[in-house]
Amino acid sequence: MKYIGAHVSTTGGVENAPLNANTIGAKAFALFTRNQRQWKSAPLTEKSITLFKTRCKEFGYETKHILPHDSYLINLGHPEAEGLQKSREAFLDEMQRCEQLGLDRLNFHPGSHLNQISEEECLTRIADSVNWALSQTKGVCAVLENTAGQGTNLGFRFEQLAYIIDKVEDKSRIGICIDTAHTLAAGYNIRTKESFEETFRHFNDVIGFSYLRGMHINDSKKELSTHVDRHDSIGKGVMGMTTFQLLMDDPRFDDIPLILETPDETLWAEEITKLYSM
Repeated sequence: MKYIGAHVSTTGGVENAPLNANTIGAKAFALFTRNQRQWKSAPLTEKSITLFKTRCKEFGYETKHILPHDSYLINLGHPEAEGLQKSREAFLDEMQRCEQLGLDRLNFHPGSHLNQISEEECLTRIADSVNWALSQTKGVCAVLENTAGQGTNLGFRFEQLAYIIDKVEDKSRIGICIDTAHTLAAGYNIRTKESFEETFRHFNDVIGFSYLRGMHINDSKKELSTHVDRHDSIGKGVMGMTTFQLLMDDPRFDDIPLILETPDETLWAEEITKLYSM
């Protein structure tokens, strides 16, 4: 069974995320557990934590169908010691917030070398950062998201993600989130049945479906191999509907959160209905 939702607002508190997800007919959802554009945020209150859990239960949202996303500021592969430590502490705070909310995964972008260190050194730093955070938390899986490869961002090749996984000590607490728009922009053509099957055969060979913990279901404004991260609404970008039909038909994508990050949130309910109709 497919569990489709969107990255919903937490305005007024994290406890409003399940409400907002239910309003659009979502069976899964993503959220920020803190302000994604600030380094520090106020701690979660007991009231917010309790209400979040109560509402998730009320609307039938299981932990495995909720995919929190960390702050965009965090760079776990930062080349400078100060920036690296600041990112690690913020990431640890996000992991601990997930613990408090009873969530079992945290989605994050791997990191960027900023043209100051080699790709290999940056990837190693990312893995070291994950190990550092996992050693201080329990029960939360760190979920690497593939990127479009914009700027100096790493994680756009499956081999880069596999390199990080290989260096993470607790393999039960590392996972992958595949973003369809990022996948196309990174150079993996998933727009035909043949190319879709080849891409995910390669993914399985290099990483393995056992690590897949979620997906971001987005159309793309940018073409194949452009390495530009620009999402579009389903059916309105360059992706084509075949990609989404293949996803909906494929049981390998069952029972994980399939999250819309499409730009027009007024279309989310319609997009969810459209995807389920497939």
